[in-house]
Amino acid sequence: MARIAIFDSGLGSLSIIKEIQKVCKNEIIYFADQKNYPYGKKSQIQLRKIMSKSINLLKKFSPDLIVIASNTPSLMLNLSTKNILDVKPPLIEAIKISKSNQVGILGTESAIKSKGLSQYIKKSNLMKSIKIFKINGSNLVELVESGKFLTDKKFCENVIKKELDILLEESIDVVTLSSTHLPFLKKILEKEFPNIQFIDPGNIVAQKILKKIKFKQSNRNSLKIFTSGNSTDFQNKLIKIGIKNKVNFLTF
Repeated sequence: MARIAIFDSGLGSLSIIKEIQKVCKNEIIYFADQKNYPYGKKSQIQLRKIMSKSINLLKKFSPDLIVIASNTPSLMLNLSTKNILDVKPPLIEAIKISKSNQVGILGTESAIKSKGLSQYIKKSNLMKSIKIFKINGSNLVELVESGKFLTDKKFCENVIKKELDILLEESIDVVTLSSTHLPFLKKILEKEFPNIQFIDPGNIVAQKILKKIKFKQSNRNSLKIFTSGNSTDFQNKLIKIGIKNKVNFLTF
């Protein structure tokens, strides 16, 4: 059986886990590092320390793969190896879909402002006719981690309208959801901006994982959940989403 350790600063990993479990069966160790939430407001130095400690902590579970389920450290640090996968904006996929050649990357403030994102875009070797808009979605990430996307959808709609006015001002027709928290808001985003296609990278990551562990699959999925924050509060959030697994405390 393949064992996959996956982590981010909270609920974001779940959007990736959901897609992984659709395409393959395995044991997943999910670590919600709420103690260090939000990654999107951390410096590169802070993130490097957090990533190092989290990866070393999860290695104790002897995983076949570790997934950094957060775009922010994935863009700001170069951590991807044979056994460590990260999550980056599905830029090429977005451009293939776009008819206007104007694509938005919606992510945390740190990710959007990072040199890593600029370098990632540059390495993609895009045609000069393509315009990329970097859009700060940190306040949208907070709608998810706070649980408001479950308890106050009207409030979320208002925040989304206010934060994403740029989508109406420009001819953007495709937006990458470049924080793993953002797929939780996809239905609201599609309702508010029906002419824009929002891309969730979860399936792309899941397919990469499938290739690596294809011959080590189990006959069922299992999920163990840990948090570095308040395990009771986190468990209550998960119950509202329909996840009843026990949450255990884990920290470094």
